[in-house]
Order: sequence, then C-alpha cells, then structure tokens
Amino acid sequence: MPQPGTAAPPFTMAGDTGPISLADFAGKKLVLYFYPKDDTPGCTNEGKDFSALQADFDAADTVVVGVSRDSVASHAKFRAKYGLTVLLGSDPGDVTEAYGTWVEKSMYGKKYMGIERATFLIGRDGTVAQLWGKVKVPGHAAAVLDAARTLA
Repeated sequence: MPQPGTAAPPFTMAGDTGPISLADFAGKKLVLYFYPKDDTPGCTNEGKDFSALQADFDAADTVVVGVSRDSVASHAKFRAKYGLTVLLGSDPGDVTEAYGTWVEKSMYGKKYMGIERATFLIGRDGTVAQLWGKVKVPGHAAAVLDAARTLA
C-alpha cells in the first residue's frame, strides 16, 4: 500500500457517471476508499456514511470516490437503490493492485482473493496524506472528514 508521504499511484477507471482519473483531482483533496462489493451490508453502510457527509466533504474541498471491482452497471444500481452521492469507480484490477488492496483473504478456512477495505486521503499535491487499513465502518467516514478538514 502506498504510505503517507509517497506519491499516490496514478489511475484511470470507468465510473458510473463517467471516467475517473487521479489527474481529474489535481489541486483538490481526494478520498479514495476501497470496498469489497456493492450492495453488501458493510459496503452499503460505508457508502451511505460518506454520502451523508457529502456537503461537509464539499466544504472541505474534498472529493470522495469509492472503488470496487463491481461493474459500472452494478455501481449505477447501487447508487440508485441507496441514494449514494459519492463517485463510484469500477476497477478492472490495476487500481486495487496499485494501491495494495487486492489481497488474499480467508473465510471459514477457505482462501480467496478480494479487496481489503482501506481508505487513502490524497493531498492537493498528489501525495498520500493518510492511510486507513483494515477499516471498520462505524465512524470511519467522520474520521476521514476530520482528517480532510485539517489537511491544507
């Protein structure tokens, strides 16, 4: 995973509202949060939490983008079903790998590859300002907002 103080890996991916690229956010603060799957309980709550704080993130000059490997069509359905306002990026695989969030997981003794829930706060200069790994959803969006507010 890119660590605080290092350059955020560049990316371009499809989004349910159009292409999303790191270059699009030059001069702005960016929250890039990685989540495993659309329309699952934790991912839904995380998307709803970030969306509920959308106006506060806007006031902090910070854009929020959620990233999973789900399709653009899945993202559009997910957004509509829950009224999500954050951008949703559909990663074909290279973004989750560049950010170190595509990891081996284990459930009931069975190993598989999946997205580790993680969030990156990227500064106006394109460097990683803060990283949250193995995120627990309750209170997370508010903590990220606090960090975005203090970042110049």
